[in-house]
Parts: sequence; structure tokens; C-alpha cells
Amino acid sequence: MSGHPGEDMPERTLSSVCGKLVLAEGSEVKYAIVIEKGPTSYGAYVPDLPGCVSVGETREEAERRIREAIPFHLEGMRINGDEIPEPTTTVEYAEPAV
Repeated sequence: MSGHPGEDMPERTLSSVCGKLVLAEGSEVKYAIVIEKGPTSYGAYVPDLPGCVSVGETREEAERRIREAIPFHLEGMRINGDEIPEPTTTVEYAEPAV
């Protein structure tokens, strides 16, 4: 597989191109990530990709690791024949009413 979208990649295959996930047909895919501070480290996960998680001593490390984990996780799903889920999670912040 050479990684040329639309040529020799199976339909709906994902490839990492310049740090962005691109579907074989060329559309960009973005997944929401959640980063949480724990007592001694940071954890990160992708709500739309169950099992795609990372940890780091700093927020930056956890974020870098989850960004690296996403294409790896998706590739494993592809190899296993699992359907790649469309991103559906959105993120908003709310200020509590006082």
C-alpha cells in the first residue's frame, strides 16, 4: 500500500498525512480528545474511539501521546476488520450559573 489516497488504498482506509487523518477519498477527519489531570499524571482519551487512551507526566505529553495513538488505534481497527467510527463528539465549555 503506497498511501496515495484514492489510488490503491481500500475505500475508507485512513492514512496519516502531515499529522492529519485523511480518508482514502481525501476528506479530513478530526476526533475530539479529552485530557484529564489526575493526582500524579495526566490522562487522555478519544470518546469516539473506545480504548484509545494515553497518559503523560505533563498535559503536553499526554496530548502528544494521544495524537500519536489515534492513527495507531485506527490502523489496528482496520487490520482487525472493525468499522472505523465517524467522529461525532463535540466539545463545549459552560460557565456555571452563579
